[in-house]
Amino acid sequence: MGMKTRLFGTTRRPVSCVGQGTWKIEERSEAAAVQALRRGLDLGLTHIDTAEMYGAGAAERIVGKAMAGRREEVFLVSKVLPSNASERGTVKACEATLERLGTDYLDCYLLHWRGRYALSETVAGFERLRLAGKIRAWGVSNFDVDDLEEVTAIAGAPPSCNQVLYHLQERAIEHAVLPWCAAHGTAVVAYTPLGQSTAPYDGATAPSRALCDIAGAHGCSPRQAALAFLLRMPPVFVIPKASNPLHLADNAGAADIALSEAEVARLDAAFPRGRRRPLPML
Repeated sequence: MGMKTRLFGTTRRPVSCVGQGTWKIEERSEAAAVQALRRGLDLGLTHIDTAEMYGAGAAERIVGKAMAGRREEVFLVSKVLPSNASERGTVKACEATLERLGTDYLDCYLLHWRGRYALSETVAGFERLRLAGKIRAWGVSNFDVDDLEEVTAIAGAPPSCNQVLYHLQERAIEHAVLPWCAAHGTAVVAYTPLGQSTAPYDGATAPSRALCDIAGAHGCSPRQAALAFLLRMPPVFVIPKASNPLHLADNAGAADIALSEAEVARLDAAFPRGRRRPLPML
C-alpha cells in the first residue's frame, strides 16, 4: 500500500501525510543520514523538511545528497532564519539554500519564526522568489493566531502551511491555531510529533498504558498510535525525525491507522490539552 497523501494547504498538491524531519540529522555520520533519508523515500515519506539553521546548512547538504537523482519524488521544504528575513535577505538566504540542496526550486519556503523584520518584508521576498520560480509556495512556522491573521492581511491570502510543535503531551495548537488553519485552508505541519521523551511509549504510567493498550488493539507500536492521534485531524501532516532507519517503517505505517472515537476520547483524557496559552516552540 502506498503512503497516504493529503492536499497540502493552499498549494492543493497531494503530499505524504507522514514526512521526514531533519533537525540534528547532521549529528549522525553523513553516509548513515543519507541512507536513512533515501530509505524513507523508498517507503513513501516524500515530504522532507529542513532549514538553513539545522547544522548551519549541514542538514540541507545531506538532504541534497539524499535527493540526488530523485528530486521529482520529493515535496521539499526549507526555512529562512528570522535574522535573514528582510526582503533582500530572504531572497539571498533562499538562493544559498538552493545551492546547498543542489536544486533550483523549493516546493515550500517558510519563515522559521517571527523576528525583527516586518512580515511585509518577508512576504515581499517570498513573492519575488515565487515569481522567479525558485519557490512554488511559502508558509510560516511557530505562528500563533494573531501572527497568522497579520501575515494573511499583508499577503491577501493565508499561508500555505504553519509548522508548529504538536504531540500528545503538547496540544496547545488545538485551542485556536489548528481551528484557524482548518478554516483558512492552511496545512498544519507537526514538528517533534513524538515529543522529546520516551515516557509516553513505555507503558509505565496510566497515560502511557492507555496509548500502549490502543496500540495493542491495532497491532501497531505506541509511536504509530501517537502519530495516528495527530493525523486524525484533516489539515495535519507530521514530520518525525528521519535519522533512525529502524523507526522509518514505523513512521510510515502510522498513516494507515484509523483510531475509533472511543480510542480518541481515551487518549484525549489520558493526555489532556490543558488551558489555552501562548504558542509553545522549540
